[in-house]
Amino acid sequence: MITKQLLKINSHLQIAEDTFEVVLQSSMAQVLKPGQFVHIALPNHMLRRPVSVAAVDAHAETFTIIFKIFGEGTRQLGKYKAGDSLDVILPCGSYYPIDQLEMNQALIVGGGIGVPPLYYLAKSLKDKGVKVTSILGFQSKDQIFYEEKFQQIGDTYIATNDGSYGTKGFVTDIIDEMEPTFDYFFSCGPTPMLKAVSSKLDGRNGYISLEERMGCGVGTCYACVVPLKEDPSKSKKICKDGPVFSANEVILT
Repeated sequence: MITKQLLKINSHLQIAEDTFEVVLQSSMAQVLKPGQFVHIALPNHMLRRPVSVAAVDAHAETFTIIFKIFGEGTRQLGKYKAGDSLDVILPCGSYYPIDQLEMNQALIVGGGIGVPPLYYLAKSLKDKGVKVTSILGFQSKDQIFYEEKFQQIGDTYIATNDGSYGTKGFVTDIIDEMEPTFDYFFSCGPTPMLKAVSSKLDGRNGYISLEERMGCGVGTCYACVVPLKEDPSKSKKICKDGPVFSANEVILT
């Protein structure tokens, strides 16, 4: 059940250029699943901000979010500190259906602020005994985060647009070089990256998670719809039916 809570910030840290990690206290933490997001209200902003869940500590009843400063709303969120409180709606959206999938190997492909939900997913997959390989893309070395955390889960490869760290280029360049073996792939990041990854891995089993500005965040306003491949005249709502979809389910525009 989706609820609105006023949550205390346990920690608020900058972990990369314009990128912040926030740990929130909530009795609802244990119901959050990989791929889901929370919807955060900010003073003097009409629309809430959707932020993916990056980790959950069920025992401590906390969850972690990671966000990047893109505009005035996230800039304001970056000024909060430990001890402050946030107005949060949770849990929101769909999640990666890993409990319904049989697999031995998984490929994680993330880009930029699409990386955080994939960390929670990768950790959950490892807990299920799945071998995880991760390919992560960032614009530059200064924007990289969580590399060591992913390395603790499985083999991890980094691409940067400017070549300041790892492979110069894009995540698809690493896929070409590695030709990884996997049963399912899971990807989250900017739409151009998702289109490139889906095209590169066309015909393979996989799931993608879309990044999108939203209105209500609970499926009532139709502000975040995406057309279906089988019938483009029909659509699904990213905030409620997504943000996670089968890789071949929706049309990326």
